[in-house]
Amino acid sequence: MSEELSLQEAADILDVHYMTAYRYVRLGLLHAAKSGGTWRVRREDLEAFRDGASSREPLNPEESKKKSAPWPERLELRLLAGDARGAWGVVEAALAAGAELDEIYTDVVSPALVSIGDKWSRGELEIYLEHRASAIVARIMGRLGPRFARRGRTRGAVLVGAPEGERHSLPVSMVADLIRQSGWEVYDLGADLPADSFAVAARHTVDLTAICVSVTSEGALTKAVDAINAVREVVHPSVQIYVGGRAVTSAEHAETLGADGWASSAGNLVALMNELPSRTPIDNSAEYFGDNRNVG
Repeated sequence: MSEELSLQEAADILDVHYMTAYRYVRLGLLHAAKSGGTWRVRREDLEAFRDGASSREPLNPEESKKKSAPWPERLELRLLAGDARGAWGVVEAALAAGAELDEIYTDVVSPALVSIGDKWSRGELEIYLEHRASAIVARIMGRLGPRFARRGRTRGAVLVGAPEGERHSLPVSMVADLIRQSGWEVYDLGADLPADSFAVAARHTVDLTAICVSVTSEGALTKAVDAINAVREVVHPSVQIYVGGRAVTSAEHAETLGADGWASSAGNLVALMNELPSRTPIDNSAEYFGDNRNVG
């Protein structure tokens, strides 16, 4: 078995104060895990930290401004350790180093979650670790979310959600915040939403410009088609329907699902949305649909 050191022993070896070593851990620079209420560091992790590039990076945010750093890996370590406070510390450090809000989602949080999910799918992690990490990320996003809102008149309304059977809600919330940052009024419908409820939401949304359907699991693709078909029946033809997520592999695939476009990534979806004109209010009710509506 690997030799384990206390954090104080690790600090002594590094010739730094205990609180400096603690900060290394909280920022994800030094891998450590709690055991019996105390931090324990494996000797090989300490040596890797001491000998590697991470130990030579400046920790003063002003000195490290715009400096590249392995933020996703650092965040992943804190998430897997169940260290909510440390995970937030990594996010704060990345922001202080010059990362933009959208980059925190696309270049830090998302890669960390994908890596954790991939490890779980390969049987390398217990499911509770993946769930615990997701819960920590949800709290982080709760703190960051209000910062994405823009003042002033919105460009139109957008619905974002995942179909019935799709239980991954974090990608939906990330996309909602990123679109909101571009000046849209975004309504996050969450995950596992039945097709008829999707349609009711679309039917009652004023100035609806686009609908974004997120599908991470292949098993939810059929329900995604149901959701797209349901909203088609109740929205104006000018409303664009986009689909994205790991289960949707190409623009051709998106077309077979009935969507108008494919969002290959969150950034691509934002770009597609930014190409849309601001919404001209359209009466989405009886004037267009007459008495043929059967939803809502």
